[in-house]
Amino acid sequence: MKDVAFTADELRRRADRLPRVPLAHVPTPFEELPRFAGRIGRVRVFVKRDDCTGLLFGGNKVRHSEFLLGDAVSLGADVIVWGAGIQSNNCRVTAAACARLGLECRLYLSRSTHTPEVQGNLLLDHLVGAKVELVDAKMGPELYAVFDAEAAKLKAAGRKPYRWDPARTLPRAAVSYVVAAAELADDIERAGVSPAAVYVSSSASTGAGLALGMKALGRSWPVRSVGYIRWPWDVPTEMARCANDAAELLDLPHRFTPAEIHYTDEQIGADYGRLSPAGREAAHLLASSEALLLDPVYTARAVAQLIADVRSGRVPAGSAVVFVHTGGTPAVFAYAEEMLG
Repeated sequence: MKDVAFTADELRRRADRLPRVPLAHVPTPFEELPRFAGRIGRVRVFVKRDDCTGLLFGGNKVRHSEFLLGDAVSLGADVIVWGAGIQSNNCRVTAAACARLGLECRLYLSRSTHTPEVQGNLLLDHLVGAKVELVDAKMGPELYAVFDAEAAKLKAAGRKPYRWDPARTLPRAAVSYVVAAAELADDIERAGVSPAAVYVSSSASTGAGLALGMKALGRSWPVRSVGYIRWPWDVPTEMARCANDAAELLDLPHRFTPAEIHYTDEQIGADYGRLSPAGREAAHLLASSEALLLDPVYTARAVAQLIADVRSGRVPAGSAVVFVHTGGTPAVFAYAEEMLG
């Protein structure tokens, strides 16, 4: 039973049982990148343009927000308590979705991740009306504690907060990428290729959802999730848990062990929020060959890993690979010096 394959339409029907609000421009484009491929090796490279999901420069978080804010609305929430780094794509999209839905958005952004210049994603947070507070808490458990405390204060004041809570939010975000996997599988099959790997910047729900979607569809294409930060937990274990919790939400029989999660931290480099040399090369190669922008923190690392795997022979010559572009374009403007350095 665990190996049963579902159709794309069946996965969509199961996802539609969950609370959801329409936000994303989907399906997103699927394109081949021949000039880029010619500069890195004898492979075919395709991109799934989830940077084109709409809603304030788009990205993977728009798909996430359909289910997360759908959940919030279904619970009667009137204020969203969220946060991450100063140049967070997640927070930019959440703030935009709140503006679209008429919800108050309170963002708690960690000073530890970037300079506080009001540029890029941070500028957009302010423009769409989010209430922004910079905090000293580090990304991860310290910042989650801030959300808990602030949500408790709001609740005591008679508000109905919905906060970032990994146990609840991550599986629902992953469901959005089970649906995206069905869309991507259709794209790949129309292109007539069988990719050696699907690359994505993820250490949680996006990669977990794609992996679950491909497994549920009976596709053998490995989803290679590329890390961008060193979390204080074992990432494959948490991604497997996220995928399994999403499977529970969708009433799917498929389950993962940590060993089945294709995750790499080879591209993290010195620190979160910093552009690595390999990421800079990836961003310049793709921009100069295909006029396609990568953000400095997330997608640049995913493409750097793709390039490294092609050059090392891990991806065999003559094969195809797919890059899922999760967006992040506004951050480019906050990293001008590093991008051009």
